Amino acid sequence: MQNWDDEFNDIIQRKMKLYTEKRNNSADKEFHHSIPIILTDVNFTESVKKYPLLIVDFWASWCGPCRMVSPVIDQLASELAGKAVFGKLNVDENPSVSNAFGIQSIPTIIIFRNDQAIERIMGAMTKSHLISKISPHIGGLTDDNSNSFYQ
Repeated sequence: MQNWDDEFNDIIQRKMKLYTEKRNNSADKEFHHSIPIILTDVNFTESVKKYPLLIVDFWASWCGPCRMVSPVIDQLASELAGKAVFGKLNVDENPSVSNAFGIQSIPTIIIFRNDQAIERIMGAMTKSHLISKISPHIGGLTDDNSNSFYQ
């Protein structure tokens, strides 16, 4: 027959395991965005603090190169969901953040890790070029279709 202390410890261990699993699953869902989040002057600071790795596309609707990069951002957001969160910020509609980061040409992509801007990429780029910039921050990324904007 098991004594009360052992039984009590078993119950506590099972409850802690369930709690940890539940907490981890909710955290995974919170950072598992398969499409880019829409960033604004209002939610930008909160989002940069919330997501450990946030990759922000600064763009405008009239910008041709931005329209070429947009499908690449969308595809990577889906492929890297759970590893990185992608966001899009329209510079015309959100001048405060754009000015704060000195955005003078678009598209500009800034990679944020733990609330700090760690890399800036300017201009249109292929998927493989963007992956080459992101991969050191995630690890293990490759792309076989390196010459297409839409792969």
